[in-house]
Amino acid sequence: MLDESLLDTPERLTEADHRGLLRGAAEAGARVRTAVRHAAEAGVGNLKPDGRPRAVLIAGPGAAATHAADLLGTLAGAGSPVTRLAPTGVAPAAGALRWELPGWAGSVDLLLITTPDGTEPGLSLLAEQAYRRGCTVVAVAPAGSPLSESVNASHSLFIPMATAPYDQDEPLAGAAPGVLWALLTPLLVLLDRTALLDAPPEAVEKIADRLDRIAERCGPAIVTYSNPAKTLAAELADSLPVIWTEGTSAGPAGRRFAAALAELSGTPAVVADLPEALAAHSALLAGRLAAGADPDDFFRDRVEEAPALHARVVLLRDRPSGGLTAAPNARELALSHDTPMSELEPEAGGELETLAELIAITDFAAVYLALASGA
Repeated sequence: MLDESLLDTPERLTEADHRGLLRGAAEAGARVRTAVRHAAEAGVGNLKPDGRPRAVLIAGPGAAATHAADLLGTLAGAGSPVTRLAPTGVAPAAGALRWELPGWAGSVDLLLITTPDGTEPGLSLLAEQAYRRGCTVVAVAPAGSPLSESVNASHSLFIPMATAPYDQDEPLAGAAPGVLWALLTPLLVLLDRTALLDAPPEAVEKIADRLDRIAERCGPAIVTYSNPAKTLAAELADSLPVIWTEGTSAGPAGRRFAAALAELSGTPAVVADLPEALAAHSALLAGRLAAGADPDDFFRDRVEEAPALHARVVLLRDRPSGGLTAAPNARELALSHDTPMSELEPEAGGELETLAELIAITDFAAVYLALASGA
């Protein structure tokens, strides 16, 4: 059950935030600027790539690498394939994970390693294997980690991850807001140098500025009725989030939101892109999760019985291609099944800015839901 009173009590929110999630979300803009500085100090700005890589491979544990690969692949488009190398192993522990390069990987390919830990022996072995194959290797991880030593020893490029002192207090969640921007930003700067995507310095600075503005709008001191993230968290309490996305940037933001809800608050969610979501989730909205599927029984014991779980649509939109939009049909489908809907649409701006806004608001919402539900 969601403790809605906690949402409007900043002191209690701070006390409940043992993992530093709110701080990570609030400091996302600062992490971007620090990460840009680390990339510059590592020499990324001095690189003179000999053409674009044939393929970009991304390796790392958990949500951090998954989201980075999804975001970079979306931004790069079809120009150069971005593939995440999924690990194998008997457990999701640093010492148990292993990664393998595909057989075709070679000197015209780029391997990116991203991890908020850096103690994974499997990543060090992967870096060595890639170096022997002739792949270009770039790693982002905490400074002084075993991975940094391995990457430097193979004369590859290492970029220190932008960290905060409190990152060491608790194990970092892969979906934590601070982790994403600390790992993603250096890769944006790097891939801009390779002409794989368009992320010039002024665009990255606008990301940081937009993240700062969202932190002001969604911070713990802002009351729920004027705070879009707290409002969304309250709306999602005791519901199954059905996340629909429209527009290029909204897709990865929606998939990240679903992953953050699961990892941070233990809330399951389903996600799909419009217009195909209308067919994919039509039966879901018409089934037992629909708002009208379980009429409120006047004689139900409201104290002892938990409320029935019902679907709630969350529509994330960002400039649908060609000006065509399925949003009216989405609203009509939800309304026809008495399913409530929440909508988020970013303010105008560049693709990176609007993507940052969608991610920032939903990150804050996932954090508030986690803290207010005692996760």
